[in-house]
Amino acid sequence: MAVKPHINLVFIGHVDHGKSTTVGRLLYDSGALSEQEYRKLEAEAKALGKGTFAFAFAMDKLKEERERGVTIDVAYRKFEGKKNNFTIIDAPGHKDFIKNMITGTSQADAAVLVVSAKDGVQAQTKEHAFLAQVMGLKQLIVALNKIDEVGYDEKKVNAVKDAANKLLTGVGYKPEQLKFIPISAWVGDNVAKKSDKIGWYKGPTLLEALDELTAPAPPTDKPLRLPIQDVYNIKGVGTVPVGRVETGVLKPNDKIIVMPSGAITEVKSIEMHHEQLSQAVPGDNIGFNVRGLNRQDIARGDVVGHVNNPPTVAKEFEAQIVVLNHPTAIPVGYTPVFHIHTAQVSCKIEAILKKLDPKTGAVKEENPKFLKTGDAAIVKIVPTKPLVVEEFKKFPQLGRFAIRDMGQTVAAGMITKVVPREAK
Repeated sequence: MAVKPHINLVFIGHVDHGKSTTVGRLLYDSGALSEQEYRKLEAEAKALGKGTFAFAFAMDKLKEERERGVTIDVAYRKFEGKKNNFTIIDAPGHKDFIKNMITGTSQADAAVLVVSAKDGVQAQTKEHAFLAQVMGLKQLIVALNKIDEVGYDEKKVNAVKDAANKLLTGVGYKPEQLKFIPISAWVGDNVAKKSDKIGWYKGPTLLEALDELTAPAPPTDKPLRLPIQDVYNIKGVGTVPVGRVETGVLKPNDKIIVMPSGAITEVKSIEMHHEQLSQAVPGDNIGFNVRGLNRQDIARGDVVGHVNNPPTVAKEFEAQIVVLNHPTAIPVGYTPVFHIHTAQVSCKIEAILKKLDPKTGAVKEENPKFLKTGDAAIVKIVPTKPLVVEEFKKFPQLGRFAIRDMGQTVAAGMITKVVPREAK
């Protein structure tokens, strides 16, 4: 039995455009959400007086989300197409939750941008389109949802399609990276089953379009990079770091180095879902048992590699950033918190080298004094404490970040160049 290619899929788009309902419908129509499970969700939705939210509840596990009808956290669900296997990362559309959306997007191979055919392109549609581009998502499907609410009218649907196309090609997508699929998630038109109400549309269903996506080759041939999420000290077992293998392969008895501390140790055993593994590959969330590491040697935000190819600790780095949302302006010297892989470290914007035209990437201004919302720029960044980062083109998973300040995401970016610190 050949293993199907695997794709991490993120659903993005403006709040209330039907992302969660689209996901729920996809799960239900592809058989990943059972009839029994659906009936239960339907009863809950009706009890809350939100009948049309039944599908959305399939992903919105948190009680608070159900009561507010808003997606907050990033949720994961698996389903199968004919050609590909998928893990859906349902990312929140609500603007307070953009940090989770960035977390979701940074783990995805492809995105479905949900745009309501009734309301068209909105503020968050733009923000999410831009983020998807900055976060390096090359494959994008646009689901033109709620076609039932515009009476399946070809002209109305195409007007929204044209606006979305203009937005996406404007932020740097090439026409061949985009697909537009008209759907009604609530009614079930053209999600997993062909619709008889849109005779004017000759293309694939959403599920068929997802099956046409190409899965990335797992980066097993790259050096090991494993950002640490948590470290447990278990009585009788010892130190057990937990994290997700981003690149490379980890095996028991491997000699590893933890950066930035430089501590070297050996892997005793590797576990996933309470099973021992003979090796861990990219995408695996694992716990691994190591000898003789102290608390100061390893913590959340550190990165593990093999001794012969240690993760890079940056003295400084250059990055291309986009300012998403800042109430005033970002000056040179600004020192917010950077969220990068599992690390959260204050970093200083040492210099703003160039301001770019966000639509074309062309240089608009050299060495500007500050940046404001909507600006794209190349900046030089100095971490306030040792931090592992890598160039986006070598290790995309360790080369993108979000900048948080005042309880919101103010910018996002990708690392173009790293100046490593001298080895201790």
